Formats: sequence, C-alpha cells, structure tokens
Amino acid sequence: MQDVGALALLPVVTILVIAVATRRTLFAMLCGTLVGAVLLGGWEFFDSWIGYFGTAMADETLQWLMLVVVLFGILITLFERSGAVSEFAAWAERFVNSRRKSLVLSFLLAVVLFVDDYLSVLTVGTSMKGITDRYRVPRTQLGTIMKLTAAPVAVIVPFSTWALFFAGLLEAQGVTANGSGFGAYLQAIPFIFFGWIALAIAALVALGWFPKLGVLKKDVARAEATGDVFPLGTTEEERAAEGAAPVDVEVGEFAAQGDAGERAAVAAPVAVATRAPGIAKPRPWNFVVPIAVMIAVTILTEVDVLKGTVAALLVAIIMYTAQRRLGIRKVFDAAFDGVGSMLFVIVLTALAFMVQHMNIELKLADFVIDSTEPYMSGALLPAVVFLVCGVYAYATGSFWDLAAVITPIVIPLAFAMEVNPIIAGAAVFSGAALGSTTCLYGDGIILASRSTGIKPLNLMTAILPYAAIAAAISLVLYLVVGFAGI
Repeated sequence: MQDVGALALLPVVTILVIAVATRRTLFAMLCGTLVGAVLLGGWEFFDSWIGYFGTAMADETLQWLMLVVVLFGILITLFERSGAVSEFAAWAERFVNSRRKSLVLSFLLAVVLFVDDYLSVLTVGTSMKGITDRYRVPRTQLGTIMKLTAAPVAVIVPFSTWALFFAGLLEAQGVTANGSGFGAYLQAIPFIFFGWIALAIAALVALGWFPKLGVLKKDVARAEATGDVFPLGTTEEERAAEGAAPVDVEVGEFAAQGDAGERAAVAAPVAVATRAPGIAKPRPWNFVVPIAVMIAVTILTEVDVLKGTVAALLVAIIMYTAQRRLGIRKVFDAAFDGVGSMLFVIVLTALAFMVQHMNIELKLADFVIDSTEPYMSGALLPAVVFLVCGVYAYATGSFWDLAAVITPIVIPLAFAMEVNPIIAGAAVFSGAALGSTTCLYGDGIILASRSTGIKPLNLMTAILPYAAIAAAISLVLYLVVGFAGI
C-alpha cells in the first residue's frame, strides 16, 4: 500500500468533477481510474491500470454482481418480448388510476422487496415505469422514490442482506444482546436514523405531501406540461430503447418560463411513453409469478439474489414457451439482447470496483479516519461517525466495505469513551445507507438508473436534495443522543 496523504482524494474528486462537468459518468470513471493508476504506478501507470482492472475482475463480489446483472437483463428482455410487462401494466391500471396511486404503489412495492436493495430497484423500476409514464411521472421521480426506499428499508428491517451482514460485524466486535449480534442489531434499529427519515421522505414524496426540490421540480413541471418523462439531454436512441414514441410538442407557457435549454427541449420533438394497447384479458401472472418465485427463492436460500434470479428466469422461460408466447429461438435472441442491454452497467460497475481497490491501496480510508479521529470523542462520536461514513461512502462507492473497515475502529473507541457501542454502530450503518442512496457510481444507483432507463447522474442529482435533508436531520439526532448519553 502507498501512503500519499491527501492525494488519495484525487481519483474521487476527479470522478465527481468530470461527471458533473461533462454529464458522462463512464468517461468520468475512466478518468478517475487513470488518475489512480498514475498515483500508484507513476510512469508505469498503464501497467498499473491493467493490473487493477485484473484485480477488479477477479473480485468475487464483482463476479457475483455481474452474473446478477446479466441474468436480470435477460429476464427484463423476456418480460418485454413476451408482453408480460405490458399485461401487468394493463392489469394494474384497474387499480391505479391516478398519478398519486402510481407513486404510492411504487413505494409500497419497494418496501415489500426489503430483502435486498438490488432486487428492489431492479424489480420496481422494471414493473412500474410503464405505469408511472402514463400519468406523466418523470423517471427521475420514480427513481428517487425507489432509492430513498431501497437501502433505508433494508437497514431497518432485520431480515435483509444488509441487516445480516451488519449484525455479523457487531458480533465480531463483541457487541451482543441475548448472546448474539443479531440481538444487538435489533436494539440498533431505532437509532439508524437515516433509514427511518429517508423512508418517511420517500412516502411523503409518493403521496405528494413533500415539496419538489431541485432538478426534480423542473422534471415534474416539464413532464406535466409536455408529457416527456425523460431527463433533459436524453438522446433519441435512449428514448427509443425505452419504448418511447416521438411526438411534436408546441412551445407553450411552460417553454416561455423555462431557461434556454428547456425551451429548446420543449420546442423540439420529444419522446413520451405511449399508453399500452388495450388488452381485454390481461394476464398479470406472467409477470407476477416469476417475480414471486424470485423473492421466495431469494429468502429460502439465505438471501441469495443470484439463485432467486436464476429460478425466476427458468420459470419465465417455461411459462412463455408453454404458452407459445416465445419460441426457443426467440428466447435465445432475447437472452443475447438482454446481455447487450447491460453492457454499460457491467463496464461502469467494473470501473467502480477498480476505484474501490485503488482507494484501498492509496489508504484513503486510513487518511479519512486519521483526519477525523481527533473529533471522534465523547458525545460527538455518533454524529462524527455518521458524517464521516456518509461522506466517505458517497465519495467512494464503498458501503459494506466501509462498514467492515470502520466498525472495528469505532466500536473500541465507543467502549473507551463510554459511549453506547450500539448507537455508534447504528451511526456507521446509517452512513453506509446514505452513501448507497446517493453515490453516483455505487452499484445501487447504477442498477436503479438502468431499470428506470435514465443516466446515473440524472438520478443522483434528483435524489441529493432529499437525501441531504434526511442526512441533516439524522446528524442532529445523533448529536442529541450523543449529548443525552443514551
């Protein structure tokens, strides 16, 4: 490992600056990995870059995630080619007949899929975007509700992948209740403030009882005025890939009020999602059964999303071929197209893992901890831990890795300073959830943007104001419990 001090921040800063300046996440990630390679390899940076690419590809977590992404890409394509999604949307329209109901259903579905955040964002986006499109809900709003729910509900419901992992971290540090780390985690749940607050904000946004902020406010106004549910800057190819249809929109009152970019976007032809053709007797089971199998198998196999996805894929293939919706040849065609549809996600995720491995080698976590440890004292400990974990997770895309690194440092500090270690642990978990909800190149944002058909940067900028409010309230609450000595 190389200790480069504050320069360890350079790859992360490069990624964020270039992503915002160019609005090209993949290019920004590539630049960030090149900067890291220069710091680690000097003049031999090319060999260093190749080496870290190999290290990332050899990472078992990345291999597992790539399999999940590829299989889910195939499953999504099968849903589309068989008409399963269209029929589910037509069936759901019998119960969802307003904008608010479409958003509330999206929120409730995300809560029901608490078992894993990957499963949640992939399923909700795939199943609900066709329905929300019909009520002129911008894709960024659907994605915001999804992401404000996925990780937060996973950390506050004890029977999820997040909860089981974090419970193991507590037990490894000797923090137990009734003889187990799981018992300690149950006691920590009320103090995972970001999870609770983000979930409450997501519910209020879905109900229309929370102000529309930032980019989302503009997206909602534009969608309501023009029917265009996609963010500004979305290409015609990207719109067509999402099943949108071009339609001429005249310049009206909204265009006159917007800035130059918005006026141009409204004056030109835009693409809006079309209403699904009328289906006399829609069969929602062609979509519902594979998804139900996925959830059931995931839970029964100790929360293994990969096995759940494989089971759902097999069930879908059997159902669609038996009903003669798809022949074997078309199933294979859908499989190839499904893999291709996920190439961007795969490349972006591989680069994100490269950045994580480079951050480890650059000792970024050590630098951050050493810089903030003097402030981790007494009553301030929970608040500082939450702030450090949240910022670090947002900047680096490390969530579980972050918790695994910092928990063995924070818990002994809490014992030494006579601070409740359960609250200190809850602050770590809150920070990890904050990062997962907001990080531009975190796997959660990448998968959510893929399932909603928008770019990761568009989704991140829409979420940030809401996540920032939840983070600020959480910080205040950690200060309160710290000084109250709970």
